[in-house]
Amino acid sequence: MTSNPRRGPYICGIDAAMDVVTGKWKSLILWELDNHGTRRFGELKRGLPGVSEKMLIQHLREMEQDGLVHREVYREVPPRVEYSLTEHGTTLNDALRPLGAWGTKRSQRLAAEHELVS
Repeated sequence: MTSNPRRGPYICGIDAAMDVVTGKWKSLILWELDNHGTRRFGELKRGLPGVSEKMLIQHLREMEQDGLVHREVYREVPPRVEYSLTEHGTTLNDALRPLGAWGTKRSQRLAAEHELVS
């Protein structure tokens, strides 16, 4: 299992927070689980176009280790595995919402500037 090599000491709270969301897909996985609830691996993969299976597995494992995601294995044939946010993951997602709002405004501003240039 791959583990995140960084675990403090941290310079500040932002440093500690970024340690668990570093990686292109982690914040998007949080968003996907927050908006759609419990998801199976294939559903997550379809909801995140462009993510490789290897990267999704790696990020989900790291997020499980960090207590952000819960992995539930059902002993069925065929086996079923579902992922959901933990309370810790939900609070992190709540903290990321203002950053997402900022990003939306930035995207709109950049699009408007592009329109002026075109």
